[in-house]
Amino acid sequence: MSLKQKILQHQQALAGCTACPDMIPPSVVCGPVVSKILLVGQAPGVKEPELKRPFAWTAGKTLFNWFASIGLEEDAFRQKVYMSAVCRCFPGKNPKGGDRVPSEEEIKRCSKWVNGEIELLKPQLLIPVGKLAIVQYMSCDKLVEVIGKQHRLEIAGRKMDVIPLPHPSGASTWHRMEPGKTLLQDALQLIAQHPAWKKIV
Repeated sequence: MSLKQKILQHQQALAGCTACPDMIPPSVVCGPVVSKILLVGQAPGVKEPELKRPFAWTAGKTLFNWFASIGLEEDAFRQKVYMSAVCRCFPGKNPKGGDRVPSEEEIKRCSKWVNGEIELLKPQLLIPVGKLAIVQYMSCDKLVEVIGKQHRLEIAGRKMDVIPLPHPSGASTWHRMEPGKTLLQDALQLIAQHPAWKKIV
């Protein structure tokens, strides 16, 4: 079985997952992309299940502008980078505004899917986007401590480089103000210089 077929099989199993009663299916997956770069988002928003792809709405526009600035437009990025997430179904709305933050139990149950993708893809570079994704891999009290740096970590039994990014949400001002603005640029430059990125641009 080819790696692409194994990824498709994995995604079909994920589509049938009903482990979290409070999550709203369907799960959101990218195409069966064979890539050495794995992007891990937080969780889909309300639009992603409808449009059937990760980062399909406003935050996605900002994210893809960041990647376009270092050589990959959205369509090319979607074809060359595997896009995963901490939780794969829409968590629902928070009564106080915004989307509900997934519970620790939900994150734990869903982690087998991204860990399965790490096992299949054996990535050289992992890009966690947003604090919820970052804290799955490293301690992060404040974003300024980890963004703008390249970290060498062992994840799901594999060593890889990790370059975190802030969440591109319109509600967040972190990446539009200093020091976030400069740290974001530093992080993007580190991605641009990474051998795995250079191979796909």
